[in-house]
Amino acid sequence: MIYLMGDLQGCCQALDRMLQTIDFSPSRDHLFVLGDLVNRGPDSLGVLRRLRGLDNAATCLLGNHDLHLLAVAHGVRKMHRSDTLAPILDAPDREEWLYWLRQQRLAVQAHGWLMVHAGVVPQWDAAQTVVLAGEVEAMLRSPEVGEFLTLMYGNEPARWDDSLQGVDRWRCVVNSLTRLRFCAADGTMEFATKEGAGGAPEGYMPWFEVPGRRTQGTPVAFGHWSTLGLVNRDDLLALDTGCLWGGHLTAVRVDGATREVIQIPCPQAQKPGKA
Repeated sequence: MIYLMGDLQGCCQALDRMLQTIDFSPSRDHLFVLGDLVNRGPDSLGVLRRLRGLDNAATCLLGNHDLHLLAVAHGVRKMHRSDTLAPILDAPDREEWLYWLRQQRLAVQAHGWLMVHAGVVPQWDAAQTVVLAGEVEAMLRSPEVGEFLTLMYGNEPARWDDSLQGVDRWRCVVNSLTRLRFCAADGTMEFATKEGAGGAPEGYMPWFEVPGRRTQGTPVAFGHWSTLGLVNRDDLLALDTGCLWGGHLTAVRVDGATREVIQIPCPQAQKPGKA
C-alpha cells in the first residue's frame, strides 16, 4: 500500500498513531512524507529516528524547516524562539542525523504523483521539476554544503528563467519547492502571505491555479500550507492539515481503486503566530 503524508514538524506521537492506525508494514507498504519532518513540535529527534528506522519503506522530502535545521547546524542561521531543534543539535550522534537528512529528496515522481513540499512554478513540467530538485540535492550532499546554505536564503530571483545559473538558479528552485504558496500568472513568486487561498494578494493566486501551468495533467501532492487545509482533487493533494497547531495529521492511500484519506487528531504543540 502506498501512503502520502503531510507535515510532521516534530510530532512523533502523531506519526506513531498514524502508523498504528494504517497498520503500516515496512515489508508491504511505502510511506512518502512531504517535508517539514522537524521543528516546532515536541519530538523532532523522535521523528527522525522513526522515519530512518523504516529504511527503504519511507521516502522523505525536505521542507523549509528541514533546511533550516541544516542551516542552523552549519552556523548559517540562528535558532528562532519557536524552534525545537536543540535535541537534534545536542545529540552525541548529531552528525549521523544531519548526514541522513542531507540524503533526502526535494521532489519525487512515483506512483502517478509528483511530490514536493510546497509548490511548482508554472514554467516547469514534472520532469524538469525532478531534474532541478536533483541539482540542489547534489549540492546538499556535497562537501560545499555549508557554503551553499550560506547563499541559499533570499527572495530573489522571484521568477524562474531557464538561463539562471549557479546560486540564483538553485535559490529559485529551493524557494519554489519549499516556500511557494502564491504566484502571479507569469510565475513571479510571492512569499509574504501565509493565509489560505482566499487571502491571495492582488495580482497573485495559488500556484496550482495559474492558467496553463506545465504540471497540469500531472497529479501533484504537497504540504507546507496549513491555512489551506486538506485539498483532495483528482489532480491535487494538499496534505498539511495543521498537526502542529492542534489540527490533524493526514495521510492518503493512493494505490487503491478508491482514494482513502486517514486523519489523526493532534494536540496543539504551538499556537499559530508564535515567533
